Amino acid sequence: MNTRTTGTLPTSLEVVRRRFEKWRRTRQAGSRIPKLLWAAAVKMAGIYGLHRTARALPVEYYSLKKQVELAAAPGGHQRATAFIELPPSMPIESCGFTLELEDADGSKMRVDLKAATPPDLAALCRSFWNPAS
Repeated sequence: MNTRTTGTLPTSLEVVRRRFEKWRRTRQAGSRIPKLLWAAAVKMAGIYGLHRTARALPVEYYSLKKQVELAAAPGGHQRATAFIELPPSMPIESCGFTLELEDADGSKMRVDLKAATPPDLAALCRSFWNPAS
């Protein structure tokens, strides 16, 4: 009996698979998988399981298992993502702040905001993470 399934991947797993593909096309030979990609893979493994995730991305099963274990351990090396919502009434000129973005490939952008009228931050983030759209 053939237990192998065919078909499409769940959307969230497909998105991570594409991020891995993009990284593999642009990486330097011998470079390590970025922490953000590992974090995404760990999250997918928590949802879809180690085997399915490792095959879909594709990554080595035991490497993914190690990353999952590291993330679960106290003080694991996986970086937590922080989200800060600024209230619309907060006067930017009185405090100012720095916005730092990093994509799965390791590209970074830093924006120091001290202007009275801030830029459209949502559009800025979208254009950084999805330049083709």
